[in-house]
Amino acid sequence: MLSSDSIRGYNDAMILTVLARGDSYGYQIAKQIAANSQDTYSMRETTLYSVLTRLVKDGLIEAYPGEISYGRPRTYYHVTASGHQYLADKKTEWQELKTVVDRFLMEE
Repeated sequence: MLSSDSIRGYNDAMILTVLARGDSYGYQIAKQIAANSQDTYSMRETTLYSVLTRLVKDGLIEAYPGEISYGRPRTYYHVTASGHQYLADKKTEWQELKTVVDRFLMEE
């Protein structure tokens, strides 16, 4: 299991990647993250909702009410144009970061 410290800087990108595939709600986003990581990373609920709140505040995603579950509407999220640009930037940053770290850790 990956530590949350090692992946923290990319929680935004993981959530945005899930939402770039289609609108979703919190529980489903968490399940998709776990599935995509082959259950090596599971985002805690408090972390997930904290990141979602910040992404909305920053204008990277928008929230809207969806189907009713347990008597209240689920909150769905979708990526804005700014969110798509942020995700593209994070993908580029990740490639650069990975290259630098590999130069140290993958040396013979």
